[in-house]
Amino acid sequence: MRCSNLSKIAVLLFIGFWKSPLPAHEDFQTISLWNGKAPEATGTEPKDDPNGLLYLLPPNETHEEIRPCLVILPGGGYGGLAIDHEGHQIARWANSMGMHALICKYRTRKDGYGHPAPLLDAQRAVRIARANSTEWHVDSNKVGIIGFSAGGHLASTVLTHFDAGDTLSPDPIAKQSSRPDIGILCYPVIAMSESYTHAGSRTNLLGAEPDPKLLALLDNHKQVTPETPPTFLFHTQEDTVVHPDNSLAFYSAMVRHKVPGELHIFQKGKHGVGLGASIPGTRNWSEVCKAWLVNQGMAKP
Repeated sequence: MRCSNLSKIAVLLFIGFWKSPLPAHEDFQTISLWNGKAPEATGTEPKDDPNGLLYLLPPNETHEEIRPCLVILPGGGYGGLAIDHEGHQIARWANSMGMHALICKYRTRKDGYGHPAPLLDAQRAVRIARANSTEWHVDSNKVGIIGFSAGGHLASTVLTHFDAGDTLSPDPIAKQSSRPDIGILCYPVIAMSESYTHAGSRTNLLGAEPDPKLLALLDNHKQVTPETPPTFLFHTQEDTVVHPDNSLAFYSAMVRHKVPGELHIFQKGKHGVGLGASIPGTRNWSEVCKAWLVNQGMAKP
């Protein structure tokens, strides 16, 4: 939703939840992810009520164009969220390719939450995009997900742990599938029990002494199946925080199970580069990804 439309819109109501008016200085809207109390919530403070930041492109002249939507999961080691360079900047990049965008501000350890709260929030964001396809002019068959670092682990969890929705639920959002149509994993944490696991993300998500069965379940390279959505991965060779072996493991599993996708490992750039605009070579990842998205029917050339 662009600021030029603000004079026409004061309040918008969408399925199942209320959205606040657009601030005059922003180009997004804040929405609540849950109707009332969120599952696993331990309180009623703002930190217990995860929300999303919605970047809707303006409708065309006929108000008939439907667009893909990209759900964005910023990184932060499951301890917080890198909301600017792995959130707002990515939403504007998605908009530049003709896609709506929804930044999911999932619950983290800073808020007092670990698994399964982040996964429930991320799955909910995918469902919300589909549930509001008519109001937001979203193509419900073109809802993708992108995640960075620990947000990449969360995105890979959504890509490998999804369901078709609860058809018996009275909540129209819960009826929707949580399976993304495509995934983008950017220098992602993937493994929870390997030698190259990012220990901080594991501790924040699962605690100091996690259940081995839960570790295995969230070793997402071991959860890839032929039903895993097409996925694009990028990493940097210089990343010493989240080792490139994470991306290599997930992509290798994709190859074994014949899941379409691409892997690009660039030489330069430490961990957390975001769009990497100042890094020669590595900054091209967004253009390579755009080409892939165009081939998937998710973005405009």
